[in-house]
Amino acid sequence: MSAPSHPFETGLDRNPANYAPLTPLAFLRRSADVYPGKVAVVHGERRYSYREFSGRCRAFASMLAARGIGRGDTVAVMAPNVPALLEAHYAVPGVGAVLNALNYRLDAAALAFCLEHGKAKVLVTDREF
Repeated sequence: MSAPSHPFETGLDRNPANYAPLTPLAFLRRSADVYPGKVAVVHGERRYSYREFSGRCRAFASMLAARGIGRGDTVAVMAPNVPALLEAHYAVPGVGAVLNALNYRLDAAALAFCLEHGKAKVLVTDREF
């Protein structure tokens, strides 16, 4: 076996024992399994552990699925940088859908264009908007 040509190469071919791609969904599952009590989300005084965060994302995904959202559908979300928006970044792909995170600072015409162009089947929005 020859020496690796790059400092991060091991000289081993990729196989299930030494390589697994880490997607955001796989990251969350693994984090909830390995670090269930570790703080994952901080928002003001609120704190969520990886276990709680994962559970919230799964509940959000289940709610979307129960409303008929699935693979290839678009879910638009209009919210400030709050835990619900972060949860949408896991819940929406968790059901195979596409997330269209809307900029709530856009005017009504621009938001309407984004919703029509993205063909959103559902719009999740903060009560503030």
